[in-house]
Amino acid sequence: MDLVTDQAPPLTEERSSFWGRISATRGALIGWAVASMIGNILIIVTGAVVRLTESGLGCPTWPRCQPDSYVPRSGLGHHQFIEFGNRLLTFVLIFLAIMVFVAAVRTHADRLTRRIAFWAGLGIPFQGVIGGITVLTDLNPWVVALHLMLSLVLVAALTKLVLHVAGSASVPVPALALWASRAAFAGMMVACWLGTVVTGSGPHSGDGGAKRTGLDIPSVARIHSLSVWFTVLCTLVALYALRRAGSAAVKWAAILLGVELVQGAIGYYQYFNGVPIVAVLMHMVGAGVAVAAAAALFFSVRGEGEPATIA
Repeated sequence: MDLVTDQAPPLTEERSSFWGRISATRGALIGWAVASMIGNILIIVTGAVVRLTESGLGCPTWPRCQPDSYVPRSGLGHHQFIEFGNRLLTFVLIFLAIMVFVAAVRTHADRLTRRIAFWAGLGIPFQGVIGGITVLTDLNPWVVALHLMLSLVLVAALTKLVLHVAGSASVPVPALALWASRAAFAGMMVACWLGTVVTGSGPHSGDGGAKRTGLDIPSVARIHSLSVWFTVLCTLVALYALRRAGSAAVKWAAILLGVELVQGAIGYYQYFNGVPIVAVLMHMVGAGVAVAAAAALFFSVRGEGEPATIA
């Protein structure tokens, strides 16, 4: 079901004060939405830093950092500061989410804008709770995977929001292009989840004593790579079909394909070179960008008989 309207949401242009400029203009709404999307990609990267530096239990409890303190204490090592820094970023994301919703209300944006802003914002504290559960379960790899996947879902939702408030309308496309675009997005999300299974079976546990899935790494890595190749194939079909139809959405298919190829190259490099930390970090950045690109393609197309507007 398509969610992008043919027209940009009706927004006011109140510029009489600093507060008005940052909360009551179309540009402010777009800016906060973009910042929120980027912030949710950034926390994926900082979460990877926590894991790669074995700082996952630097703050061994939640919501406190130490059993008797909400903040790190000197003399207990650097891991707690790395983990605490990642926790603090959650409050930045909450602030951005609040500003997105405030701007949506103050600009009299449509119901869809307010709805996405509300639910995406609600997902951030929920994400913090899941982060707490990962600590309380001593970095259970399946809970860690859920933690990442919620971030990726938020990235996808905020990509939708950015397109919508920027007035980017979905375009009707032939059936082949539509289903290939949808399959590429679904394949991307499955590939990311399978990537978390590979990670949960690999050496970077987030803490020296954290348990692993126990699955055979070469086997799960092959399954993950097959899901990636499936996604690339769907993207190629979408690119071909959209280009043949002369659709403006072809740019998103081209961008997605480029991101996939870079991401795939990084993935193979890290697998055959002992998963070096820098490559893993680049791969995590790529995951966030790839989901955003796949979501942009997904939300930019609709069936030829489907309505352009959802109330």
